[in-house]
Amino acid sequence: MFTKLLSIFQKALSLTGLLLLLSFSTWSLPATAAPNITPQLEQQILDVIRKHPEVILESVQRYQQQLERESQQRQQAILQGFKTNPQAFIGSSPTTGSTEDKIVLVEFSDFQCPFCARAHDTVKQFIANHGDEVTLVYKHFPLTSIHSQALPAAQAAWAATQQGKFWQYHDALFANQKQLGEELYLAIAQDLNLDLEEFNRDRNAADRAIAEDMQLAEILGLSGTPFFV
Repeated sequence: MFTKLLSIFQKALSLTGLLLLLSFSTWSLPATAAPNITPQLEQQILDVIRKHPEVILESVQRYQQQLERESQQRQQAILQGFKTNPQAFIGSSPTTGSTEDKIVLVEFSDFQCPFCARAHDTVKQFIANHGDEVTLVYKHFPLTSIHSQALPAAQAAWAATQQGKFWQYHDALFANQKQLGEELYLAIAQDLNLDLEEFNRDRNAADRAIAEDMQLAEILGLSGTPFFV
């Protein structure tokens, strides 16, 4: 009987697509869940909770496990695709080193991240030594919740990419990480002889490409930078 009732409760979870937030003072379901749940099913759920409150914890645990499995499956699918068709994974992201894609190293990075700045010299030296064998790919992963200049810096670097100067701009940003800001972005663009009108226009158009990199990082379960795949 308990298993049957648990199944009913889990069915309700799947119907709403999220954890049902129940008000234990009124024993009522949120209004947003009402269109998907009949009064009879609602009453059954409430009866289960009154008699077996532990069912909530078990259902939540199963739901979390399901989400974790789905996340792992998405990650594995992406990584498998990376192995079989690295160019599809690379997309339009800037690359340096080998052009043959035999060994591909993908870096997810944030221009304001101090750990990324530390890794920068090491990665640059590694590619200098092994650039005939390894392709380095840069993916934007600005940690906007803690780095206020991460996104503007990424936008500026993406704009420089459109004029073929990503890596020069990338190096200049890390070399001047403590001065990140509008003045620096324009100064680097001028030093690299970029078309400033085009540069500013492209900065405003960079969000979609950066968001795609960030979405990929999130699917892979990344939470910090730098990260290498």
